[in-house]
Amino acid sequence: MDGDDRQRRAEERAGEASRPTLKTIAFMTGLGVTTVSRALKDAPDIGEETKKRVRLVARQVGYRPNRAGVRLRTGKTNVISLVLDTDQQIMSFVSDIIYGISEVIADTPYHLIVTPYSRSNDSLEPVRYVVETGSADGLIISRTEPNDARARYLLEHGMPFATHGRTDMGLVHPYHDFDNHAFAAIAVRRLAANGRRRLALLAPPLGLTYHRHAVNGFVDAVNEVGATEVPFNTVSIDNTLDQIRTRTAQIMRRSDRPDGFVSSAAAATLAIVAGIEDAGLTLGRDVDVVSKQSSDLLHLFRPQLLVVNENFRLAGAELARSVLGWIGGAAPGSLQTLAVPTTVEAR
Repeated sequence: MDGDDRQRRAEERAGEASRPTLKTIAFMTGLGVTTVSRALKDAPDIGEETKKRVRLVARQVGYRPNRAGVRLRTGKTNVISLVLDTDQQIMSFVSDIIYGISEVIADTPYHLIVTPYSRSNDSLEPVRYVVETGSADGLIISRTEPNDARARYLLEHGMPFATHGRTDMGLVHPYHDFDNHAFAAIAVRRLAANGRRRLALLAPPLGLTYHRHAVNGFVDAVNEVGATEVPFNTVSIDNTLDQIRTRTAQIMRRSDRPDGFVSSAAAATLAIVAGIEDAGLTLGRDVDVVSKQSSDLLHLFRPQLLVVNENFRLAGAELARSVLGWIGGAAPGSLQTLAVPTTVEAR
């Protein structure tokens, strides 16, 4: 071993020695090490006041359990992995879903790690890595497909997980989803109530499960209200904002242009509005737009927009509860939730 290696290992040992331990918390609370350990594990025979005092001191001193030791003793990592698309463009999706997950796991032994991937690469690869290395006890995945290879792989390997969005494989697993069929339908009905008859849908990308949900909801409602669909399927919310803006301006310069849009993402709505205005038309007078949103930014941008709220923070919380529930022994089929929108809001 050379001098650099000896110095590095000495520094690592010094760092480990300076970290707060169960003994540190026991000394500061006047409790035994076993009591402190059981309080942090939420043991039922430890009083709530004792648990609160131990957790408070643990937070104040920055106590973190030694993961290697935890894994040796329990076979668990106390980690949940959020497998996240690094190309994600939906406004506030990342921060809100992480916040929601973090709120749920805050009072548990679990911690969140983000495992990134690019949609230009194999989406199964990061999932396979987590399973093969045993680096998490459960996973959360998004951008689900009807026949999702990641969900099938996780089921085959017995790894607890939850999906943001549903699959259509005939296999039972936990999920939280936003009802995009209901969203598209109520959006169409609101546009029809405003007197709009030629309607266009900016859909999720083809291949994802919620593309079909949104398209079916839109078509069903268009037929129900007796409106006409204006095809707008050469772009999706995965296209760049410039591409969506250009395509919108093109379609709005036609004689048979739509007088109502349904937009499946808030960021894409900004581009739709820009395209409408590029064509010399006025939002709220010549055309109405109903858009999903997860914050209040759209009404700040253009108060004429009509919005349906999707709560990504709730999604994160529900997904975390589902994964923890499966890890805790709950039946996967009991860990499925669906958020159904019922209201289109105007400023």
